[in-house]
Amino acid sequence: MDLKPTPITLTEVADAAGVGESTVSRVLRNHGSFSEKTRARVMAAVDKLGYVPNKIAGALASTGTPLVAIIVPSLSNIVFADVLSGVTRALELRQRQAVFAVTEYDLAREEALVAAVLAWRPAAVMLIGLEHTEGTRKLLRASGCRVLELLDIDGEPLDIAVGFSHRSAGRATAAYLVERGYTRIAYVGHDMDRDTRSAKRFEGFVDQLNQAGLTLTDLQIRNAPSSVSVGKEGLASILTRSPDIQAVYFSNDDVALGGYFHCLAKGISVPDQLAIIGFNALDICRHTPQPIASILTRRVEIGKLAAELLLEDAPAQTVDVGFLLVPGETA
Repeated sequence: MDLKPTPITLTEVADAAGVGESTVSRVLRNHGSFSEKTRARVMAAVDKLGYVPNKIAGALASTGTPLVAIIVPSLSNIVFADVLSGVTRALELRQRQAVFAVTEYDLAREEALVAAVLAWRPAAVMLIGLEHTEGTRKLLRASGCRVLELLDIDGEPLDIAVGFSHRSAGRATAAYLVERGYTRIAYVGHDMDRDTRSAKRFEGFVDQLNQAGLTLTDLQIRNAPSSVSVGKEGLASILTRSPDIQAVYFSNDDVALGGYFHCLAKGISVPDQLAIIGFNALDICRHTPQPIASILTRRVEIGKLAAELLLEDAPAQTVDVGFLLVPGETA
């Protein structure tokens, strides 16, 4: 016996309500002329049959859907969850629906996902960062939909960019350490080939050190996503090679947290023996026994502002929301 379910059709709803299909369509779209009595009959039939309108099909016949596609690198990093939170809060107020996909920091996968979501005719596509394949750029330029790139302004946006300068964040971090008299400084980070924003921070950091007449004493970069283990193992390697370092810049707060845990486990006094500074000012790092020094990024605000610009049909532009260096107690 074939138990495969079949969807209820518009024709079945019309038959159950005793009206024509065009009348059902008008009622469901709440557009055109129909009486309150007719609306009640149609909605009763919809409720009885469990009919779900095919909004995508209707949108394809017109100008597009109320969908906003958001493509993020990861869901294991709370940074992107914060951005999504800001976006969805603003969109829901205007009956726009956010859908999302995850690239795992793979630009080729991002291109495939962009191609897939564009087939649904979204009102807009939101991406993280400004680096994409040329194929992705061509697809987006030809789509006719709005494009919003978030969390970065170091580059040329396709349409609207909302974020901050990662190179400036890296420079600000280096300047902070130099001002406090640290001269033997190391770096512990994750995969910069995939996470291009961390690469920009690193470039800015090194550039600022050089301007101060300093160079990195040591660095440890692991070809893996940012994580607590990357920071813990990375700092252990650095200290084995360069036990005289005074401060370490970690690519992200989760990496910095791993470095902090290593110091606690080995009895290394922070910041007396070793200063630690990260990036993102995650909530967990502000509630460690010693709040970790970091750069506060306004992630929820970035998502909310990007959605508002979309809803306002704002012109192409770059919006710098800035960042804030949070001293903490570890540097």
